Amino acid sequence: MQRKRPIKTLERVLSKAGIGSRTEARKWIAEGRVRVNGHVITNPDEWIDLERDRVAFDGKPLRKTERTYLLLYKPKGYLTTYSDPQGRPTIYDLLPDRDRYLFPVGRLDLETSGLLILTNDTAFAERLTNPDFKVPKTYLVKASKVLTDDQLERLRQGVGLRDGMTRPAIVNRVAANKFEITITEGRNRQVRRMVEALDAKVLKLVRVAIGPIRIGNLQIGKARKLAAAEIKSLM
Repeated sequence: MQRKRPIKTLERVLSKAGIGSRTEARKWIAEGRVRVNGHVITNPDEWIDLERDRVAFDGKPLRKTERTYLLLYKPKGYLTTYSDPQGRPTIYDLLPDRDRYLFPVGRLDLETSGLLILTNDTAFAERLTNPDFKVPKTYLVKASKVLTDDQLERLRQGVGLRDGMTRPAIVNRVAANKFEITITEGRNRQVRRMVEALDAKVLKLVRVAIGPIRIGNLQIGKARKLAAAEIKSLM
């Protein structure tokens, strides 16, 4: 049986190499900064044979960059974007090398603090964000009122939201109006909406764990590299 050759579109070849996002790759290709076998290619959907074709970016042969995995303790008030038209601070202002291409795995809204992983490994990011893999994320919630045991049980069983029922969650009360909740989905503002479905508001929200990795002694606003064992545990 003839072996199937590895073929990808040009934009995916660039993004998989870890030099930029697919959106950035399409822009660079359109600007004529990418050559295939010595010829400028401006079509991002051009099919590339990874075993035969030679791809160059800005005149340099394309090589995979070193895979990077960072754990950041995002403070409240920082956007999970590279830049902001309004000049608000972003998570990249907290990184020592903001010119290095890293993207956040998932999001935390402006008012939410806690753990965020940044990487240039697209396959790793897909593994963590795809709901089929059910990677748990744990949040510490401070609610606007004391939720009853029955209300916490509703969170455990699943709450009806406008985009459907949530999956069962793990919920543990920490104090009168504080509890930890572990979910395996990544819907937009999911924890806030679950609490709102119980006629309460979230006053404070902190993501304290991703999978088995907890904040530990990581200081707010700081980042550290993930250890090899931690990366393996997430996969």
